[in-house]
Amino acid sequence: MARYTNIKRKVDKYTKNRYFTNVVYPEIPPTAEDVYIRTRVGDRLDRLAKSYYGDQTLWWVISRANPDKVKRFSYFVEPGLQIRIPNDISRVLLDYQKLNGAR
Repeated sequence: MARYTNIKRKVDKYTKNRYFTNVVYPEIPPTAEDVYIRTRVGDRLDRLAKSYYGDQTLWWVISRANPDKVKRFSYFVEPGLQIRIPNDISRVLLDYQKLNGAR
């Protein structure tokens, strides 16, 4: 999923520079269907997303579901942590689209 596909673009009226508006990520509350894993050496959020969702660009879902365990702006996770992998990815993506104004 290209995260920026539906993000609104604006043009600064003075400089004429184009830019994206801020991206808003949804809250991802725990559910009974979520998967919990113990991280291993070499685990990365993009690889976990590819493994569980079939799309490495959805790494942000795992990051957003584990804000206390995942460092901001990093794909890497420390080994030995228990992290949550949200199972209902369609609901998360729908919430994302609602927050960011799908076209």
